[in-house]
Amino acid sequence: MVFMMSTREPLELAQDIVTILDKKLAKDIKLIKISDLTVLADYFVIATGTNSTQVKALAAEVEFKLKQEGVTPKNVEGKHPGGWIILDYYSVIVHVFYSETREFYDLEKLWIDGETLDISNLLVEE
Repeated sequence: MVFMMSTREPLELAQDIVTILDKKLAKDIKLIKISDLTVLADYFVIATGTNSTQVKALAAEVEFKLKQEGVTPKNVEGKHPGGWIILDYYSVIVHVFYSETREFYDLEKLWIDGETLDISNLLVEE
């Protein structure tokens, strides 16, 4: 399989992912800038699904929408258990959790030194 990195800026890609997740009704979406802390990626996008089916659907939607643009993840982990799926898009790593799994791992606390960005302008008003 050939992996295609996005030619867009990492922040733009991360913001697009936030929008995709929001339109698919993900809960508690966070965008954290981690580029000053690690070489793993520039941004984490973290979101919650209400059940394992939605977790899978959220991750699948991100993959589908980005693949339409010719962007495929370098790696995908956790598709089968359904509690936590990770999509690695090189500069952006997407974490889609079931709520209990998100609470247990608490990535926001682990990456507290990262900069949580304001994404309110990207979210659909309820």
